[in-house]
Amino acid sequence: MSKLALNGGPKIKLDSWPEWPVYNEKEKNMLMEVLESRQWGTLGPKVLKLNEKFASFIHAGHALSVSSGTSALEVVLRALGIGYGDEVIVPPYTFMATVTSVLMVNATPVFVDIDPDSNCIDSEKIEDAVTSRTRAIIPVHISGTPADMDEIMKIAGKHNLTVIEDAAQAHGSEWKGRKVGSIGTAAIFSFQLSKNITSGEGGMITTNNKELADLCWSVHHVGRSRNGEWYRHYRLSGNYRMTEWQAAVLLAQLERLEAQGNIRERNFRILNDSLDSIEGVETFKIDPRVTRHSHHLYMFKYKREHFNNAPKTRFIEALNAEGIPSGYGYIEIHQQPLFKTPEVKKILTRDINYESLELPETKRACSETVWIPQNALLAPEKDMENIAGAILKIRENRNEL
Repeated sequence: MSKLALNGGPKIKLDSWPEWPVYNEKEKNMLMEVLESRQWGTLGPKVLKLNEKFASFIHAGHALSVSSGTSALEVVLRALGIGYGDEVIVPPYTFMATVTSVLMVNATPVFVDIDPDSNCIDSEKIEDAVTSRTRAIIPVHISGTPADMDEIMKIAGKHNLTVIEDAAQAHGSEWKGRKVGSIGTAAIFSFQLSKNITSGEGGMITTNNKELADLCWSVHHVGRSRNGEWYRHYRLSGNYRMTEWQAAVLLAQLERLEAQGNIRERNFRILNDSLDSIEGVETFKIDPRVTRHSHHLYMFKYKREHFNNAPKTRFIEALNAEGIPSGYGYIEIHQQPLFKTPEVKKILTRDINYESLELPETKRACSETVWIPQNALLAPEKDMENIAGAILKIRENRNEL
């Protein structure tokens, strides 16, 4: 008789996980305020209040709400004047928007492999990728894990580069006591549905540079100037503004972020302690310079040789069958068919064969890293035991995979 739920055996976890997104009367009241105000558009009081509160939360001088994390990246790149002929250093283990935003301003993405201890860009490999065309580095704080901002800022200073922190998954994470989003030249955050605070879609730009903040404001507002006439436009741009509806939801969401973060942190530590004892599973340790972690994802490494050599896809099927939500994570971005298109090839500053790039740590991460979503980390402690129990059950019955 099969023991794995995948093959008809009993499931480890029978009841449901915490629903996401979380909301209560605060969101409802905020939305009713917008409804009754009839200010349903953009640049209204809720948006302005959110900008102020988020800047204070990040300890940044300026914050600007936009329509998505993807548009936030494009707005910053446009505001910095990055375009055709320029190169931007990016990691290959990230969501596609980190790279497509560079292409959308007609600049060339240059990939640097990741650090296997964090799945963030490997700071020791960045300098070798710098050329006379390099204008910026976009480190991604993957899963809420801050990249090595000390070394990245050092390299940027040496070569006069801008640093755009992709903090889409890192709301509240800290590097040596400083909130990510306040360290680089600028930063972006996402409020997409899966994120730790969400309005379904939405994004935020933070910076300590007032001139850059004003330029971002202009770019996100169809090229207008803060002090200019309404129908006078100063630069080529589009509409990337956030609505009052989104801001209303986010103001309520922001209030519970810290308390939820404490629960995620507790459960992360419980999971790490439990999984460390299971052969074939490797946990990610927290760098001591990371003083706060948002835990947007719980990541661990799956070593197939300890599981009857079953591929990661099969392991995840087995884990989901046991009632444990889990995902495959990213695929290698540089292998995406997008990079073979004529549209992309005519943007590039040089003939780059992305498909042939040797990025071994990214390849390994894509074949080994398993994701558990952040809402699962909001569950009671006993459910962390269920996660570990399910993985152990699969390991002990690996012959069924």
